[in-house]
Amino acid sequence: MDFKNQVAISTGAASGLGLLFAENFAALGGDVLMCDVNEVVLAEKVAEINAKGEGKAIGVVCDVRDYAQVCSARDRAVTEFGRIDVMANFAGGTAVRMCKVDREAYPEFPDVPIDVYDWGIDVNLKGPFYFAHAVLGQMREQKSGLIINIGSITGAEGDKYGMDYPTSKAGLMYGLTKSIAQFGAKYGIRCVCVSPGPVLTRAAMANMKTLLGRAADPQEIIDLCLFLASDKGQFINGENIMIDGGRNAMGRWK
Repeated sequence: MDFKNQVAISTGAASGLGLLFAENFAALGGDVLMCDVNEVVLAEKVAEINAKGEGKAIGVVCDVRDYAQVCSARDRAVTEFGRIDVMANFAGGTAVRMCKVDREAYPEFPDVPIDVYDWGIDVNLKGPFYFAHAVLGQMREQKSGLIINIGSITGAEGDKYGMDYPTSKAGLMYGLTKSIAQFGAKYGIRCVCVSPGPVLTRAAMANMKTLLGRAADPQEIIDLCLFLASDKGQFINGENIMIDGGRNAMGRWK
């Protein structure tokens, strides 16, 4: 794969899958604008990528819940690189975990403060929606582009406690991805959702069952994203692709 003269935006890019995508895209010759709220770590990771002398990386502090910051990130990508070929929406997380909710103090869904769930829906659903709205004008002008949404097996399974997460991910997997693909068709713009099962970005993911008996290595998820962005993946559009080791095929007897 060769992404020379291609430009990607990756969110959640200071760690996890967002960082790994940025590292891979740059290693394959592409330029990448990396967005995250963690300014210090983001700067370190951008410097590490640039030190390798492959594709160029730029870091932008961006809270995906803030549309003005999203637009600023888009503008920086266009100013620095002249175009946006791939928009990869990796920023996200389950709100009850990310906000460190005490499950003993708040044992069930109605007990959890609503602002926790607001955070989850804003980051996991509105963030990708905001970025789609922000970049699609540029992609329309180019008459090309790809938006990669990141769903989750949880979007198919549900979660009786962390309800923001499956609600948001299901919205990405079906409503948003198909809608962007429909809009973008006449402009050469594609949208695909990649929906992982358990991924070893956290050790606890090893406890989730799959038919293959293991969780995914993060690189396996990124390899699929790179394939979709490459010349080999151009006929895939408007689809949600589960990459879950067969977890969804297990039914619900997990």
